Amino acid sequence: MELGTIFVKGNEIMFDWTMTMMFTKFPSTPIYGSTKLTLHEDGRIIRQRDYYDLWGDIFNGIPWFKKPYRKFMHKKFG
Repeated sequence: MELGTIFVKGNEIMFDWTMTMMFTKFPSTPIYGSTKLTLHEDGRIIRQRDYYDLWGDIFNGIPWFKKPYRKFMHKKFG
């Protein structure tokens, strides 16, 4: 996992990351996301929230599935 930009504001931390998913039959594909942490006064993490599009990134990495997946997403969501 690689960390990108880190933002700190008060007791909240937000950072971007890239994780690589590895498959035996398909090429490795990156998963892009971000995490928001909320800290307690004593520095403990009291809340964590991750944001990412797991299925979109994985489906884009499967050659025979990429085109139908993109067509479905475009039809349903524009």
